[in-house]
Amino acid sequence: MAAAFTVKQQEVWRETMRKHHRWNFQIGAARSGKTYLDYFRIPARVRRTTGSGLIVLMGNTRATIERNILEPMRGIWGEGMIGRVRSSGEINLFGRSAWALGADNISMVERIRGSSIEYCYGDEIPTWHRDVFDMLKSRLDRPNSTFDGTGNPAAPTHWLKVFLDSDADIYSMHYSIDDNTFLDPVFVRELKKEYAGSVLYDRYIEGLWVAAEGVIYKLLADNPERYIIDELPESLAFGTIGIDFGGNKSGHSFTFTGLPRTLDRVVTIADHYRQGIITPAQLETDFISFLLRCQSYKIPIVDIRADSAEQVLIAGLNSALIAARMPYQVQNAIKGPIIDRIRLYTLLLARDRWQIMRDCESTIGAFRSALYDSKSMDDRRLDDGTTVIDPIDSQEYSTEPYAEALLYGR
Repeated sequence: MAAAFTVKQQEVWRETMRKHHRWNFQIGAARSGKTYLDYFRIPARVRRTTGSGLIVLMGNTRATIERNILEPMRGIWGEGMIGRVRSSGEINLFGRSAWALGADNISMVERIRGSSIEYCYGDEIPTWHRDVFDMLKSRLDRPNSTFDGTGNPAAPTHWLKVFLDSDADIYSMHYSIDDNTFLDPVFVRELKKEYAGSVLYDRYIEGLWVAAEGVIYKLLADNPERYIIDELPESLAFGTIGIDFGGNKSGHSFTFTGLPRTLDRVVTIADHYRQGIITPAQLETDFISFLLRCQSYKIPIVDIRADSAEQVLIAGLNSALIAARMPYQVQNAIKGPIIDRIRLYTLLLARDRWQIMRDCESTIGAFRSALYDSKSMDDRRLDDGTTVIDPIDSQEYSTEPYAEALLYGR
């Protein structure tokens, strides 16, 4: 075991497997070795259970549990030990019946409400809804009930940080990226460059609970010419459109984004931004005109995503498409967590994988001026009318179906 694990991982094993703590956390940098240890700790935990309560694996979504935990464990232990998750959330795990749930699916989590939990594993805990975590507190009611969890730190006011600082029976280990001595030093050096100058460096490299403040996209703010282009790359294979609807203090924004089949870059091709109050009919006219402009680039449009909060406006746009005999449909945007969207575009900038056509002035201006909201307890962009954020939202909606591939590779 000593040869397979870092010094810090060995310490966590000793302190959590040879001693009993109700709550056990590994919090810190990305790629620091937090989760790898659990590919071996989870089997040991499961085999120790007595059947007095449920076995639960929970993540931000069921998909993240599958990607971060179950699939890597199948590579180590095989299909026979790690089953496939059924539609009910049940899974065979080392000969035991267990549950794999997403903390985002309240109806799924409700299935375990009222049940005792003997062992629970939590992935990406800071991304969970607080109510889900609070529910777990009352479910870990067996004498041997145990919780193991991992996550990247967030703001120091985050509810999980408050819990970690409480007097509950908690063991917590902090990780920086340098604690993973098995990583390629070149990779570590490059990753530090990518996060440099942002709050993500403190969190994803140093593993610290720090507040998000100041300019968000500092690389673009400081050196826009590094990312602005005057001609489109020939490699673009398809395009997507993002739409954000404005209110009294904001505006309506459309963004046309191009991507190659390799999904190794993002190119903002065209944008449209109109401030002020307009009628639905004017919005529909603007949208059809923008769509005609996008078609002129001869890049197939495969997806159109709009702010799901405005179903009436989306219905109007779809009616306008039918009337114009255009073969598209506007779908609801996923609207994932703000910090995940910020992380994506921060990394795209750092890796020189996002380019913007020069005449996309609304997009360039919005990203250059975007600030963190210093008054928010969460990682939110300042949205008080002093900065324009609508083009940021529409840009993000245009790439959200491909966010995971852009971050982690296809």
